[in-house]
Amino acid sequence: MSEENNPAETAEVCAEDVDCPGEEAFGFGDDLELNQFDGLPFSSRYYKLLKERKTLPVWKLRCEFEEALVSNQLVIVSGTAKTGRSTQIPQWCAELCLSAQYQHGMVVCTQTNRQQAVDLALRVADEMDVNIGHEVGYTIPLETCCSSDTVLRYCTDDMLLREMMSDPFLEHYGAIIIDQAHERTVSTDILLGLLKDILLQRPELRVVVLAVQPMTDKLLKRYGSIPLINLEASCPAEVVHSSSHNKDYFYSALRLVLEIHRAKEDGDVVVFFASDEEARCAQSILQREGTRLGADLGEMVPVVLCPGQGGLLAFLTKQPDSKTSRRVFLSTQQGVDMCWAIESLNFVIDTGVQKKMVYNPRIRANFEVLEPISQCQAGLRKQLSGPTEESQLPAENTPQILESNITPTALFLKRMEIAGLGQCDFIDRPDPEGLMQALEELDYLAALDNDGNLSEIGIIMSEIPLEPQMAKALLASCEFDCVSEMLTIAAMLSAPSCFLKPPAGLSHEAVQCHRKFQHPEGDHFTLINIYNVFRQSQREQYINSEKWCQDYFLDHSALKKAEAIRSELTDTLNRIELPISDPSFGTRTNTLNLKRALLAGFFMQIARDVDGAGNYFILTHKHMAQVHPHSGYGAQSQKLGLPEWVVFHEYTLSENNYMRTVSEMSPQVFIQMAPLYFFYNLPPSESKEILQGLLDPDGNRKRKDEKQKAASLSSEAGSGCAVMPQSYDRCVIQ
Repeated sequence: MSEENNPAETAEVCAEDVDCPGEEAFGFGDDLELNQFDGLPFSSRYYKLLKERKTLPVWKLRCEFEEALVSNQLVIVSGTAKTGRSTQIPQWCAELCLSAQYQHGMVVCTQTNRQQAVDLALRVADEMDVNIGHEVGYTIPLETCCSSDTVLRYCTDDMLLREMMSDPFLEHYGAIIIDQAHERTVSTDILLGLLKDILLQRPELRVVVLAVQPMTDKLLKRYGSIPLINLEASCPAEVVHSSSHNKDYFYSALRLVLEIHRAKEDGDVVVFFASDEEARCAQSILQREGTRLGADLGEMVPVVLCPGQGGLLAFLTKQPDSKTSRRVFLSTQQGVDMCWAIESLNFVIDTGVQKKMVYNPRIRANFEVLEPISQCQAGLRKQLSGPTEESQLPAENTPQILESNITPTALFLKRMEIAGLGQCDFIDRPDPEGLMQALEELDYLAALDNDGNLSEIGIIMSEIPLEPQMAKALLASCEFDCVSEMLTIAAMLSAPSCFLKPPAGLSHEAVQCHRKFQHPEGDHFTLINIYNVFRQSQREQYINSEKWCQDYFLDHSALKKAEAIRSELTDTLNRIELPISDPSFGTRTNTLNLKRALLAGFFMQIARDVDGAGNYFILTHKHMAQVHPHSGYGAQSQKLGLPEWVVFHEYTLSENNYMRTVSEMSPQVFIQMAPLYFFYNLPPSESKEILQGLLDPDGNRKRKDEKQKAASLSSEAGSGCAVMPQSYDRCVIQ
């Protein structure tokens, strides 16, 4: 970072009004009446907020941080959100870049949660006395609030990764802050792995990593002699621990809430549950129980703390409506960083467990597990239990890269190799089996060439912000003239589910409403029906689309998000100059072409009803599954029966091993679209033999004879069976 300095461009004084080494060279100086970022006079609110900022724990270490940033490429800061690290450190980095007149770039700060990125950007713009979207902005999926004047930008970690597609060495930035590194998301881990190489290529770049122990210890071992700045935050809240070994942890936590409320002690309560479903269930129970409590205890207001809620920060900082009112915030691990804003928080109840989805690469499916939280997570929740309790918890969060489908990660890293970046230096290397399965899947999708590098199709797939299988299906739709419909399917499956869970007693009405949209060809086609009717309701002046969604038990916000995703995907196809066909949904040709395009991407996800009773055999891993009850086939099965062959979007290991988003497909179309080298690698089964018979009727009879002859020879000679050749033609859609 250059040490050129403009005397007029200086910042606030350090917390203790002492000189920091290097501050003159980097523009760290006395307060001025003019804002150094926009040249306008400071408002009175700026000075009010500045007074509050100086009380934050991080401010005491400002001089130490600035000195470390001047002298080192990489600085690690250990501390929780309550220290003010996520708001102050990015501002100090912006001052550093300003002192160099941005000749090395601007500042970006990553977050693992999109709403957190927005809330922090709004707060920092307020503190810096500038307009949001100008000097301070944010970028989250489907929403950008920035301009050419932006010098400090908050964004989600996955959005910064996507930027690397066009700027692999992140040359647009002079300082990069990786916040919440301890969350160990896939995107954050990849950023940390790639930044190690980028720092070698760009000696002027500054990187700050914000995390908590034991992640900071792991980073120190990884990077060697680099500065570590420790922040400590006071914790006035009383923490009540509900042991994770208690099978009744859910109701134990609710009983603790009621006991606290009956004790009439002041303050709000936060309860950490294992999942969002538990938090919503707890809200319903507490609302019901609250009506039975005496009026003398005051009102109890249960609130689900969901990270995606807009305007949540203002609500959290607001005091309760009355002295007798108590708010009970019901959260999961994703809501931890928002709890710093609850000024009236006095009690934390921690169940000590979490529910998470873990990917099994062998069967290409997720399964839900209930497991204890880590000591790191417990510490973040202000869990100050004794050594006995802590020893029962794992030391750190499990990296998501070890539990996720890493096929999209493999595709991205292959793209980065083309851009000139070296191998990603993973903090924790992905499981070799998962990595091999990811590369195999990319090969099946024709995303790799014969040398294992990205093919032309792979390069185009990496440009599309979708899972590789869906990206391939969208590319295939360009050849089959059904792009408009496939864009809708991709958008609806990328957005949250559009089906609302009906209130108690209205389940039958909801099923009847949803049945009106059902398409006989399957759930993918039903999603197109829903989207098209929703768009029509928006165009009709006399229809209120929100009310229409409510009447049909559909989620308006989910459909609006699908609309935004579809628009983004359309822009992407236009940018890479792929053709977009006119809509022709409902015609026989369009239906067939849509199935072809779907199978071009999802040929690995086919199943056959083996007994006519809805017990489906999945050909890729020989598991049995059933259609999810919310599927259109679930509602139609008694009247119309279930299709024999289906393609599905998602398979989850659960009590009934459900397939979600299921559509009928023809085995003939599957044979046409699936690569032969994938087909012949399918494990042996009756279903495979049926398909093989369709592929080569005469040869199938001959192979049966040869198999019987080989078996008899094998029994006589004691030799094994022959191995199928592995070299076959690739998929029709290249």
